[in-house]
Amino acid sequence: MAVTQTQVTARPQTTSSGNWWRRHQRKLAPFLFIAPFYLIFLVFGLYPIVYSFWLSFFKGFGFEQKAFFGLGNYIHMFQDPRYINAVWVTTRFAFFSIFILSPLALLVALAINSTFVRWKGLYKTGFFLPTVTSAVIISVIFSRVLDTNYGLLNAMLGWFGIQPIGWLTDTNVVLIGFMILAVWNYIGINTLFWLAGLNSINRELNEAASIDGAGRLQNFFYVTVPLLRPIMLLVTIQALIGSYNVFAEPFLLTGGGPSDASLFISVYVYNQGFQAFNVGYASAIAYSMTAVLLVLSLLNIKLFGFKGVGD
Repeated sequence: MAVTQTQVTARPQTTSSGNWWRRHQRKLAPFLFIAPFYLIFLVFGLYPIVYSFWLSFFKGFGFEQKAFFGLGNYIHMFQDPRYINAVWVTTRFAFFSIFILSPLALLVALAINSTFVRWKGLYKTGFFLPTVTSAVIISVIFSRVLDTNYGLLNAMLGWFGIQPIGWLTDTNVVLIGFMILAVWNYIGINTLFWLAGLNSINRELNEAASIDGAGRLQNFFYVTVPLLRPIMLLVTIQALIGSYNVFAEPFLLTGGGPSDASLFISVYVYNQGFQAFNVGYASAIAYSMTAVLLVLSLLNIKLFGFKGVGD
């Protein structure tokens, strides 16, 4: 009698961890894909922010043992003439960015947006090119443009009988030299902001105002300008933040000189933190500027009465 043996095919037993992953992989997979960004942000973004704030309450140099100093670093700032000078230099540059550079960019945007200008895309590209150019390259270019003896700007002024000006060596005009650089470098991005606002305005509103008897200036100040309020807020805050974060150009061209006449606050933070290794004081300076920018931004939001684009 033949004995038949039934062979039972054994199924591979999956581990409990494998079953758990199969049940949850659809929920967890998206988080695994975005995890590298958050890890990089935690290590190189959030941790330095928190650590520098903690350092601002300590006194010490470099990697040596630091002693708790409380608010001493913040109190010392108001007794430091170089800090007060750096704030004044940066604030003057910020006023220039808001009240001269930004309106100038608006005029350029109005010109490009007019019906008399053709090849608008070419002008937009040309004005925007400096924005994507490296700050190091811009500094090298303007070191030649603003040079006292061989600079292009002084050569042009010489055609009108004007003596050479020390754009980077004279304490009275060095900040004006950086303002000239800023016009070339930042007018493009501000122009694009204004163009975006102008193109978002319904032309029927301007046409209706013209039918009611409004002239071009009345149309501009009573129709266009109020509708540009959100862009005004954006441009103003962007100019504030950008002015208080200018670093590469003054650091490379003058190093804050001559006689601290171009000592921007970001350059002073670098000097204290990476040259004098006074990391606690440098952190306090950085956070003081963070507080100033926060207050100024909130004041601008309140000033413009901004609640929404449709208001």
